[in-house]
Amino acid sequence: MDAARLSPPRRLTVPITSRWGSGDMAVLDFGDPGRPVDLIFSHANGFNAATYRSLLAPLASSLRILAPDLRGHGASRLPTRTEGRRDWHDHRDDLAALLDAFPGPPVVMAGHSMGGTASLLAAAERPDRVSQLVLFDPVIWAGATALVFRLPVLRRLSDRIPLVRGARRRRARFDSREAALESWRGRGAFSGWPDPVLIDYIGDGLRPEGDGFMLSCAPEWEASNYMAQGHDPWRAMRTYRKPVRILKAATGSITQVPDRPRGLDHVKAETVPGTGHLFPMVRADIVRDTLFDAAV
Repeated sequence: MDAARLSPPRRLTVPITSRWGSGDMAVLDFGDPGRPVDLIFSHANGFNAATYRSLLAPLASSLRILAPDLRGHGASRLPTRTEGRRDWHDHRDDLAALLDAFPGPPVVMAGHSMGGTASLLAAAERPDRVSQLVLFDPVIWAGATALVFRLPVLRRLSDRIPLVRGARRRRARFDSREAALESWRGRGAFSGWPDPVLIDYIGDGLRPEGDGFMLSCAPEWEASNYMAQGHDPWRAMRTYRKPVRILKAATGSITQVPDRPRGLDHVKAETVPGTGHLFPMVRADIVRDTLFDAAV
């Protein structure tokens, strides 16, 4: 087998200091540490960098890839204040700080769902450091949907929003990682996931606490990410003028970007047939090929 598939990524700790609070960002580092970073890949809400290990590892023979645990996820230890939180500018600024920590040629930034949107926001802040964007079903609302999500009154009605209600009710504690595996395998959002991907998610998705394990991404923080939609990805796309490629899910997509958005000639969107929102977990081949084409 290719050595890149067998070699585990290095685990790095990157200090982060911003107005959102100081702490450490956990980062998986794939590939040759002696070469500049080629690609930064950010995960979806509620997951972690390790979830995408089997997707990213085969690329490590050609690319150096950083995969961070976003604030409030995985092994990162950064403040997660939900009171008064209105947007994903904390995730944006964390990724901008990660770019600053690894100077070098411009990199490809990529991400899934929230990670894709956060990458877009960061690229608009550091366009000189980002060569292009590859986004997999990023959270980009349009029209009336975008306006509704920004209404302050929505926070008072948050428990009526299925995603928020589901996140807050999520089981947060398990006696063992094995118990979590049996509870999640083939069910709900994990339907169709290969066991290695689910096991990778569980590895950093649960942390020891007392005589059991707790979700690394607290349910209230996951819910806060669903609610905090005050950022403006459309403005970010207008600011960042380099190539943006978006792959949308065929079913349940949360990307309301047309294939050729007006006035944004550098943005190209396409729908991947036969896929749902979590297609990077079950169709890693599509995502991997797209990343390789962008980064080499």
